[in-house]
Amino acid sequence: MGTMSTKPIIGILHPGSMGAAVAACARPNAERVLWCPAGRSPATAGRAEAAGLEPVGSLEDLLMQADVVLSICPPAAAEDVARVVAEHHFGGVYVEANAINPERARRIADLVGSDARAVVDGAVIGSPPVGTKRTRLYLSGAESAVSLVEQLFIGSAVTTPALGPEIGQASALKLAYSSYQKASRVLAAVAFGAARAHGVDDALLDVASKRQSSYLPETGYIAKTAARAWRWGPEMDEAADMLSGVGLPDEVLRAVSQTLVRWENSKDLAELTPDEALDRLSRPQ
Repeated sequence: MGTMSTKPIIGILHPGSMGAAVAACARPNAERVLWCPAGRSPATAGRAEAAGLEPVGSLEDLLMQADVVLSICPPAAAEDVARVVAEHHFGGVYVEANAINPERARRIADLVGSDARAVVDGAVIGSPPVGTKRTRLYLSGAESAVSLVEQLFIGSAVTTPALGPEIGQASALKLAYSSYQKASRVLAAVAFGAARAHGVDDALLDVASKRQSSYLPETGYIAKTAARAWRWGPEMDEAADMLSGVGLPDEVLRAVSQTLVRWENSKDLAELTPDEALDRLSRPQ
């Protein structure tokens, strides 16, 4: 690790479209922003060059010089990347900013943390911060380390809300949000596939256009869904049968139906609160 100067030296691992853009946002507040081209594709090299990242000869060079390392890579590779970093006894601040579950985040913190000054759990939510786009890098972990990462992005297109002291909090937020955002897009594709197969896709679009906001912030719907689960579950089974009949995958709606079964004792409970509904969902009665 490099000696901490007035501005820290940053290393970015595997700079994809998000990683390169996030690292670029830290450049004004960093002494240098390093990356290692060894084994990386021409496309990655192009992104890194466009982002103004400084190449170094090897990962060892990067880890020896960097005060802060950002890991933003495909989720499946997160532990392999962390393991290599740990093998080099990296002694700076390691920011684990991948879309992984909290348990994996804690395993990585244990893996890297034996040598690292600190590990920060990060969650990137939003589009790559390029042009006029902004993104949020949620952070959790030790206050001093979180504060250091926050300072890297002051005045940039990356905002850095702090969630708390626990490794796993940022990862939990990322997956809780993306489970809805991404699964809802899959459900939309399945719904339009079914409508198209029956020649009613334009009508479905018309119905859908009447409501454009998300249900996610409307937590009152959690209790309403629980109270209606007794009839929504069978409806999902009917919809799953329809999907199967036109060659579309029905597993996701079967899973929705099985989830609704957990609320079968909540029939028409108009006074049920969202918290009570969630308790019933996690501990079926």
